[in-house]
Amino acid sequence: MKYDISITKTKAQKERPADESALGFGTIFTDHMFMMDYDEGAGWHDARIIPFAPITLHPASTVLHYGAEIFEGLKAYRASDGTIRLFRPEENIKRMNNSAQRLCLPEIDPEGCLDILMTLVELEKDWVPHSDGTSLYIRPFLFGNDPHLGVHAVKSATFVVICSPVGAYYAEGINPVKIAIESEDVRTVRGGTGYAKCGGNYAASLRAGERAEARGYTQVLWLDGVERKYIEEVGSMNVMFKINGKIITPELTGSVLPGITRKSCVELLKSWGYTVEERLISVDELFDAAKSGALEEAWGTGTAAVVSPIGHLFYNGREYTVCDNKIGEVTQKLYDNLTGIQWGKLDDPFGWSVKVCEG
Repeated sequence: MKYDISITKTKAQKERPADESALGFGTIFTDHMFMMDYDEGAGWHDARIIPFAPITLHPASTVLHYGAEIFEGLKAYRASDGTIRLFRPEENIKRMNNSAQRLCLPEIDPEGCLDILMTLVELEKDWVPHSDGTSLYIRPFLFGNDPHLGVHAVKSATFVVICSPVGAYYAEGINPVKIAIESEDVRTVRGGTGYAKCGGNYAASLRAGERAEARGYTQVLWLDGVERKYIEEVGSMNVMFKINGKIITPELTGSVLPGITRKSCVELLKSWGYTVEERLISVDELFDAAKSGALEEAWGTGTAAVVSPIGHLFYNGREYTVCDNKIGEVTQKLYDNLTGIQWGKLDDPFGWSVKVCEG
């Protein structure tokens, strides 16, 4: 089911950045955005693309008081053949609807949502940057906006999609980062909202991240919220380890976000013949492997950075260097192949790329 999308074009186009090397991440926005409203009984209605502008909310709006909000993040790429492509958008749509179920928000029809994304990206195709490592970041988000107080399932909601041209996440390449294992705060627990992509998960992670940064570490490695010993995520990314030739990544138990980049890495690794274990891995097992030299590589995976190599791990006064603080062979191969497929420089045997339009 596709939504009937009205389009109102801006009368004052913004000037596009001339220096794409200075794009940064998430600070510049395109000319237009998508909006659609939901009301119980009427369903989704008034699908529209309008000039980018602030959103007006009732002061008692549900999202402001009870955090009824979810979001997604994906990118549009200007491929080597000049076409504009998305990378596995159906996976983002599926995850967004799973998040909506958890937060009691209305779901979006998958076919209609894909049409929304493609229609908006095609309209904004001139905003998709040309330089290597750049892309158009797409942020769909959905929130409850019932105009009265009281804790209850959402009866009115708004779905919005905004776009931002972004540069390479790391300006000087994918350099290894220093990670401190967090032993005080937890990101989420099983039965909670860990598998959903909602704002509250990220807000709750900020304190630990600030503490780690103050001690000279880039981010934290999260432990489970019950036993405080099983590894879950690194910062806002999924995490993987190469130990004695095998790839180990925390299993999706309900407290770990099912990342699209994570899923793509697992599928790539298996296609290359690696043994991939999705299972519980304790911090003691990890540090025993680091101490013995069995830990060969470690990296985070996510949409923004694709992969982020880990060069140092700190826990309980002990710090270990991973892969001589260099990007490992597997990490580099994953980065090269994923970005190669995304930008159309390599063949796509999995059918992950979705063509939007000619550039």
